[in-house]
Amino acid sequence: MKKIKYEHTEREAILKRSASMATAAARSTPAKRRRTDDGKQIVLIDGLPDHISEICLSLVFRPSLLAAVCTRWRRLVYSPEFPPFSSLYALFVASSSDPAPGFRRVNSAIQLMCFDPVSSKWDPLPPPPPELPLNRIIYRHPSYISFNLPIQCVSASGKLVIIAGSNQELSPAISHPLIFDPISSAWTSGPPIGTPRRWCATGACGGVIYIASGMSSQFSSTVAKSIEKLDLTDHNRSNWEKLREMRDLRFSREAIDAVGWRRKLLMVNVKGDAVKEGAIYDVVNDDWEAMPEEMVAGWRGPVAAMEEETLYSVDEKKGTVRIYDADNREWREVAVVEGGEELLKGAQQITAVAGKLSIITVDGRIVMVDVMTEPAKIWTVEKPQGLEPVSVHVLPRMSRPDFS
Repeated sequence: MKKIKYEHTEREAILKRSASMATAAARSTPAKRRRTDDGKQIVLIDGLPDHISEICLSLVFRPSLLAAVCTRWRRLVYSPEFPPFSSLYALFVASSSDPAPGFRRVNSAIQLMCFDPVSSKWDPLPPPPPELPLNRIIYRHPSYISFNLPIQCVSASGKLVIIAGSNQELSPAISHPLIFDPISSAWTSGPPIGTPRRWCATGACGGVIYIASGMSSQFSSTVAKSIEKLDLTDHNRSNWEKLREMRDLRFSREAIDAVGWRRKLLMVNVKGDAVKEGAIYDVVNDDWEAMPEEMVAGWRGPVAAMEEETLYSVDEKKGTVRIYDADNREWREVAVVEGGEELLKGAQQITAVAGKLSIITVDGRIVMVDVMTEPAKIWTVEKPQGLEPVSVHVLPRMSRPDFS
């Protein structure tokens, strides 16, 4: 039943994609749609106008098949006229082994890259403008020998948002969220955060990003209980909005994910084997409630919600994948291919999109799990040499109008 439902959703996505293309084609002029190559007019499909050809080609679900046919179609796949396919985005730092005794840990510059599934290559994101403080965020600090400082990113409304991190003085490095739009391949700075913070809870639900608890330069009970939101679907993006305070201070101990699920945000206060407490924020009613113990019990590693509807978790010790049955309030194990659990041990971060889990492990692997197959297929994505992944996200591919 789950697989049938997913395939039905995929067909709907294809139809919506072709409908959007038809609308765009109808609005564009023939001169705008005409393609040239060294001054010579070319067509996508012989005998058809380009706007009709674009609609036909958009029905092919795998862009890699189109790109393999000819240069004309490959250019179309990367053009703004073609519906963007999904790509893997990752925040990397330079790999660094533990320093020798007596040597300080050196901070590594942040690098953001996109994995193109058509060419199977990692491409760097355009650098943000100098005034955007990406270079102020640090991942390693000499005061912490075996601990890396969290860099917190979320993806929402088709955009990548860097929202929290620490600077060299161990204060919040970000006062405005840094927003990357893959369609325009451009960076912008969001409105100022009411209370910049680090080691907080960050997440998204319905195109709205949230930042909760944590600490500023110093611990403050006011900050530790506060929560703010910014609606990325509002193109004006006027200001962050303060919401109803949390009920206690227990969520300011470390950086955690706020998982968007069925119009709610799910938060568990600590990672690892420590005793945990969970909280649920109702984004519709602006209210808090305790998380059921049965749900908290599944937080044995990173958790993500597929299309904000179905919860998946990966046990960081055993590598077991589980799915949450909301009706029966229980976590059920997902069967994976033989040996798959070994690849998933040490899971640190996860994202769930279009039937697949993208997972980062403690030893720097990027592992993909197709939970729509039985048993679930598992494979790894080769990372750029010399880089260590911190977080992964799935977003539309970057537009490349100059692709040749």
